[in-house]
Amino acid sequence: MLYQRPRGVNDILPEEVGRWQQAEATFRDLCRVYNYEEIRTPIFEQTDLFVRTVGENTDIVSKEMYTFEDRGGRSLTLRAEGTAPTIRAYLENHLQGQDPERLVKLYYLSPIFRYDRPQAGRYRQHHQVGAEAIGSPRPEVDAEIIQLSLTFFERLGLEEVTLLLNSVGCQQCRPQYVSALQEFVQPHLHQMCEDCQRRYETNPLRLLDCKNETCRQIMQQAPSMLDMLCDECATHFDRLQQTLDLLGIDYTIDPQIVRGLDYYTKTAFEFMAPGLGAQDSIGGGGRYDELIEQCGGPPTPAVGVGIGLERVLIAQQVAGAVEEVQPRQGVFVVTIGEQAWPEGLKLLTKLRAVGLKAEIDYRQRSVRAQLRYADSEGYQWAAILGEDELKQQSVTLRDMVSGQQESLPQSELITRLQVEDE
Repeated sequence: MLYQRPRGVNDILPEEVGRWQQAEATFRDLCRVYNYEEIRTPIFEQTDLFVRTVGENTDIVSKEMYTFEDRGGRSLTLRAEGTAPTIRAYLENHLQGQDPERLVKLYYLSPIFRYDRPQAGRYRQHHQVGAEAIGSPRPEVDAEIIQLSLTFFERLGLEEVTLLLNSVGCQQCRPQYVSALQEFVQPHLHQMCEDCQRRYETNPLRLLDCKNETCRQIMQQAPSMLDMLCDECATHFDRLQQTLDLLGIDYTIDPQIVRGLDYYTKTAFEFMAPGLGAQDSIGGGGRYDELIEQCGGPPTPAVGVGIGLERVLIAQQVAGAVEEVQPRQGVFVVTIGEQAWPEGLKLLTKLRAVGLKAEIDYRQRSVRAQLRYADSEGYQWAAILGEDELKQQSVTLRDMVSGQQESLPQSELITRLQVEDE
């Protein structure tokens, strides 16, 4: 074999695609129920969009982006996260319309590209579903995004997902906290990892997010942002908790949750699934009230979430929420002899025209081989056409599970299969 897939990316094979489609369809349907509309942005953007919004000193920008120069000398980057492109499209296409108070609700299903160390559920091309609510400062909208996400997990059988909640403040109160954090860390800095020593100057909030065990132990004693919130941020966080309580949503307040992007303000949250080891986060998000202004738009509050599909699917397996045996479906047209072959093709076309899954054996093998193949491929029915069936304009319908057969007019076959398919 001459070629293999690049390191850190995966082929999603036909036997796996069904689970992906189920998860994607579940998310799409939930977004419809919650009145979110789909948006599809380009797979690459101007590099500066990510540098400006995500943060020049974040790991994503400094280490992980796939950036290239096109033939026109422009610096472009493969989609490194989902929110910034959505906001760019929101502004460029004037989705706010003429109503400055309109709440614009968008969702996406997108591949994300990051040059990261490959590990379970964390790949250089991974897939993300996300939702963004743009235009409202109210904490009830934060709660809606969280509720939508948790409902998505529940519908996929993930009943033990934990919600971790925090507030990272705003431009008014965060500088005071950053100073207090640096003051606390300074005596311990020599014990911390190289990344944290760098972040101490460039991105102090990320000190709270380090996975190094020594750094984690030190930061357990760090001051909490929640003790330094300004009145506006404290009121927002209190009201968010009240709304979550009202909706019956359980949560744990965790001052260590800061997320890995610079644009977050006020609310920050993560969803954790049991049994995934160190990489137990399956999604998260927060509020970004200053991001749209950074992108050249008017001051506009917004909140969003991103969920990693690979990790969700792994969490499903760990939770035992995967149906290993797929239900049988569809009809396999079995032809006997040359005269039945053209009639079989016509029947195949009729079945597909009404939306029934249908297939035929283009190799025209023996009846036994055709039935064996139909069984191995998981078809529920075999529609058998031979010399007798042609004379009587009938079809023999075989249940591939029980083996029972019955003869019925070809004119009744589709109605019968549609009833069985309901």
